Amino acid sequence: MSVKLTEGAVETLLNSSQTDTDLVLQLLNIRQVTTAYGVPRFRLMLSDGRHFGASFLLATQLNHLLEENILACNCVCLVKKTIRNLLESGRHVVVVLDMEVLQSAEKTGEKIGNPTSYGNTSSPQMSASRSSVPASAAEPGPSYKNNITLSPPQDYEKGFVGASPMKASPMKASPMKASPMKASPMKASPMKASPMKASPMKASPMKASPMKASPMKASPMKASPMKASPMKASPMKASSTSPGPSSKVIPLAGLNPYLPKWTIRARVSNKSSIRTWSNSRGEGKLFSFEMVDESGEIKITAFNNEVDRFFSLVEQGKVYFITKATLKIANKQYTTLKNDYEITLHAQSSIVPCDDSQDIPVLHCDFVPIAELENRDKDAIIDVIGVCKSADDVSRITMKNSREVSKRVLNLMDTTGKVVAVTVWGEDAEKFDASRQPVVVIKGARLSDFGGRSLSATFSSTVMVNPDLPEAFSLRAWYDQGGYAIDSQSLTETWSAGSGARTNWKTLSEVKNEQLGHGEKADYFSCLATLLYIRKENCLYQACPSADCNKKVVDQQNGLYRCEKCNREFPNFNYRLLLSANLADFGDNQWVTCFQETAEALLGHSAETLGQLRDTDETAFDEVFQKINFTTYIFRNRVKLETYNDESRVKVTVMDVQPIDHREYSRRLLGNIRKLASRI
Repeated sequence: MSVKLTEGAVETLLNSSQTDTDLVLQLLNIRQVTTAYGVPRFRLMLSDGRHFGASFLLATQLNHLLEENILACNCVCLVKKTIRNLLESGRHVVVVLDMEVLQSAEKTGEKIGNPTSYGNTSSPQMSASRSSVPASAAEPGPSYKNNITLSPPQDYEKGFVGASPMKASPMKASPMKASPMKASPMKASPMKASPMKASPMKASPMKASPMKASPMKASPMKASPMKASPMKASPMKASSTSPGPSSKVIPLAGLNPYLPKWTIRARVSNKSSIRTWSNSRGEGKLFSFEMVDESGEIKITAFNNEVDRFFSLVEQGKVYFITKATLKIANKQYTTLKNDYEITLHAQSSIVPCDDSQDIPVLHCDFVPIAELENRDKDAIIDVIGVCKSADDVSRITMKNSREVSKRVLNLMDTTGKVVAVTVWGEDAEKFDASRQPVVVIKGARLSDFGGRSLSATFSSTVMVNPDLPEAFSLRAWYDQGGYAIDSQSLTETWSAGSGARTNWKTLSEVKNEQLGHGEKADYFSCLATLLYIRKENCLYQACPSADCNKKVVDQQNGLYRCEKCNREFPNFNYRLLLSANLADFGDNQWVTCFQETAEALLGHSAETLGQLRDTDETAFDEVFQKINFTTYIFRNRVKLETYNDESRVKVTVMDVQPIDHREYSRRLLGNIRKLASRI
């Protein structure tokens, strides 16, 4: 046999609370277990050649091994990490957190050795050890493809398949000796001897046998029917322990609905702001945060009262104990974490800071090289790391809900020599400093195919600058030792402010010859062009001062200005720019339109300043326009065929203006030369 099983591995796994040692075992059987939580779970029977055990449960993050037909009966596996959990029934189950297949079932062929059952576990056929199965126990699920053998549930399943009913043994009441009862409530009503019915316990039904009552010598009272009060502290009811040295800490990857009580210890890797909602069912508020430990990550959400309790306590980067919370199936619509479960805090939940945090990682990332983004599907969630070669200035856009938000585009490069544009939002955009070309990590960015390949941070993404990660230190060293000088290529065709780079470069003659803008949608192109002339007549107009309204106002000649759109009169107005300019390159020229932002960037003055100059110093006003003539820039333009008064003409609008970065522009030209030379 080409592989050798680890002798004594089954005993080690079943008797250890947690293992991180590589153990080689053979998979003898797999069985799917249906749960009330929707996620399928699989129980494994593993053998070390001498003993076998069936108290092994596959962690949900490893379910793909079955879905891809990698894990099959008789294959040989390398079990890397496990944790032993205590079930409500008092039995133990070993959760396999990490494993890989060393040898396929086809190669192995058959069972290795003649293993015997270890302890009180089942036979290799997983046959039932009891003849009857309680009706309330959860039934096993259907066979998983062709790799799993089904068999009836067994005694050791009761903790993680379903709770079996508890039957109370018959109880006989001992006679009560005579004694006067001065304040006994039993004097209030006569009692007749009758069976005592026990109320059901919260975790499992409990049937009490009839209780025979002996005569009471104390008084002539007749025994009245009597029912036992509900048990408030049923032994089957799960209660979480408070965090501390005596509490059993469960790794995040080991959390599952079968644990009666658990405590986690993890670091906050991301924290959201407080968000509110209002709908037909009411209104409320929530915030969420993500936690990471050495085994994985999970999302935690707090609502309403818990927001007030925990928002100020939870800080990003710190480590906490969390217990007495609810574990449920993760809603993948609102989380991108690779965990099938998420946690919700409630009134009994406890969060306690942990001072010992050296062994807890800062972030759990699965980085994808930038060059690999071309092979990934659109809308995939990606973890990316790169050096920020350049970044756009922060800008503000208006969302569909009329809320303004800040955005900034970063150009990240990694050791593959590829560059991708990444959009960050809000505070991440406003506070970002690209002056020293930092290493940037973005966890949970969404991949887009707009303009080639680009990434965008989402509301649940984590953005970190110069993080304390080995990958960040390695990338920094590579870039400083020569990576900065390589001829990089961008995967993104969208605008790159720092370098002026865009893959759909066009000359002005190509724009006309290729009839850009004649389709149903507008086209975009970038060009290197020289500004020949700007029409300064009517380049400024008086606009409405109200927010989100730039319509021209009418001077009422009484100190007030009327906006027809707002149907209001204002005591003041705002100046706005609307430029008509002529651009030229070596092959052609083109009239273009520049609105407020691009016009201010081109002229180097604000509209208000130019308005004051026109009214007070016309000579200085003319000099501004004369100075800008015959200057060369990189223009990003939108072109669209428009029809007005039955006349069609191509309208070109300047979307952005940037100075030339001659180094980057020369690299682009050299790249084009090499491409053309390769075709000869």
